Amino acid sequence: MLDFDTAQDRLIQAAVRPTRSERIPLKAALGRVLANTVQATIDIPPADNSAMDGYAIRFSDYQPNQGLAIQQRCYAGDIPQALQPGQAIRLFTGSLMPAGADTVVMQEHCSEENNVVVIEKAPKKGANVRYRGEDMSQDKTIILKGKTINSGHIAILASQGITDIDVYPIPKIGILTTGDELTEPGQPLKEGQIYNSNAPMLAALVQQLNAEVHLSLHAKDSLEDIQTALTTLSQECDLVLTVGGVSVGDKDLVKPAIEKLGGEVNLWKVRMKPGKPVTLANLGSTPIVGLPGNPVSSFAVFVLMVSPMIRVLQGRRHATPRVLYGKLDSNTVFSGSREEFLRVQARPDLDGFLYLTPHPQQGSAIINSLAWCTGLARIPADQPVGLGATVAYYDLKHWAH
Repeated sequence: MLDFDTAQDRLIQAAVRPTRSERIPLKAALGRVLANTVQATIDIPPADNSAMDGYAIRFSDYQPNQGLAIQQRCYAGDIPQALQPGQAIRLFTGSLMPAGADTVVMQEHCSEENNVVVIEKAPKKGANVRYRGEDMSQDKTIILKGKTINSGHIAILASQGITDIDVYPIPKIGILTTGDELTEPGQPLKEGQIYNSNAPMLAALVQQLNAEVHLSLHAKDSLEDIQTALTTLSQECDLVLTVGGVSVGDKDLVKPAIEKLGGEVNLWKVRMKPGKPVTLANLGSTPIVGLPGNPVSSFAVFVLMVSPMIRVLQGRRHATPRVLYGKLDSNTVFSGSREEFLRVQARPDLDGFLYLTPHPQQGSAIINSLAWCTGLARIPADQPVGLGATVAYYDLKHWAH
């Protein structure tokens, strides 16, 4: 069995970064991955302006309790006159700074009567002025290639007057479930059958990552059916996920089906719990990842090992999000020959630490634990770990998105 880190790295290396891009409207760009580094074409702000409602003055003109005649009232969008010595210009937030002015005194520190303003609190030179280019300056990089575009990036791009951007294509993911015991939700459940929960769960995980489930198929437990499905999926998708049929049972036919189609199996079995039976293979240029059939195992392998592959296929800058650390909050001592990934709830406390409470049932078929947990805590192999131990924490807010 491969250790977890080596296996994770092999899956990441099997994914190929995109080389082509497509141009889309900015309004459709949320969640897409930027294909080109963007540089500012204009200064933001484009000119010095007031950060407050107040009065523009020359700092040298300020004298305690001495009034300054109001030369002009200038609203945002108006062109101010040049400020005359010994006078003030009434400004509002966003108003352009008049030539000659170097300070804005906020209105709360002033009193005005008969078109004369008296400054009641000593100002600081340069106060309340937003300077040209202090946010973004022309020709400077503002967003790096490979960034997933969020609402803040939309604001940056719109402020530059950009209406269309280049992004990488959305990866097409194929899903294949196997097993004669499975039936689709909504259909009558016959004796000995269970509902197929893996396919909709994986589809939801793919969608959370902003990838596309291009095709989802189910094959009977026969070599021919599995081969037919794999052929279709590998021809139409950028990545194929199979569920079940990758262990060593008589009906575990996914691995033989891949090999009969001429595919190469590069990885089989990982020293992790849940999720030991994992297969990495390829048919032509399409990577295939065989996930375990138990829903919890399938979930864990997807989050920890498949989601980084999808990030590479999307062209994101980083395949793996940051790993956090927390203290185990459990009286149980965990120890085993494989690294274990516990379903836990994370709770930040006033002492600044993150406390991780394991779900009471850690079996790989306990589906309710998936909705309950906030992430996965990594327990080292061959090392007893208990209350208060610091362990790695894979937060689903980052690893499943």
